[in-house]
Amino acid sequence: MPENKISFFNIVIDNLSMSETLAKIDEFVASDKHKIVVTPNVDHLVKLQTDKVFLSAYQSANLVLTDGVPLLWAAKIMGTPIKEKVSGSDLFPKLCERAALKNYSLFFLGGLEGVAEKAAQKLKEDYPDLNVTGVYSPPFGFEDKALENEKILKLINMHKPDILCVGLGAPKQEKWIYKHRDQLKVKVSLGIGASFDFVAGNVQRAPIWMQNNGLEWFYRTMQEPKRMLKRYFIDAVFFIPLIVKYWFKNKRSRDSLSSHY
Repeated sequence: MPENKISFFNIVIDNLSMSETLAKIDEFVASDKHKIVVTPNVDHLVKLQTDKVFLSAYQSANLVLTDGVPLLWAAKIMGTPIKEKVSGSDLFPKLCERAALKNYSLFFLGGLEGVAEKAAQKLKEDYPDLNVTGVYSPPFGFEDKALENEKILKLINMHKPDILCVGLGAPKQEKWIYKHRDQLKVKVSLGIGASFDFVAGNVQRAPIWMQNNGLEWFYRTMQEPKRMLKRYFIDAVFFIPLIVKYWFKNKRSRDSLSSHY
């Protein structure tokens, strides 16, 4: 396997730091082909075990990062340590700062009505040279409506952004990018989850100390208990057995390799 890539559960992770990630995206913007960036967290990894379309979207991605301290813990347990957490919510503002410095253009897709626009305004206050060429909040259920998708694709391609930031939540955002990957005339597409809400101030992120100690899920649950408690409970129930499953799988692979030599 190439350097800086590791087998992790049923996907391949790019083991990069935040600075290395930004440098890699610079390379993507300079290329002629559409590149896709995804940031798996615990919830993604659980869904990836059974959702074949979601898995295909991940397998088609050009950069797979690590969103969440629990993934760092799991990687260490399995003997494949990961350098750094590079979540979509951390990457998004840093990428906007980079875009302002390097004159990359961006398009924001997702969020409730007005949220992505508010996020764009706040980012421009921080980075006056930021070029957000367009913003669009699609209606609920748009992904199954051909005419609406045609409209969105036409809008994005008309603005010709270097980078498309999609905040629709997982797995919707990854599946949408994957489905339309050949129709999007952009250099980079990036799934960013709730980042528009965080930047706009609609949802408060956990304090840094909680983020760094794997407690962001707890903070989010306190904010939205009805929605998040079920999700994180399901994640916990399935994630721990998955760690055990893939630890034994990796161990068998290592033992087999050792016996071969």
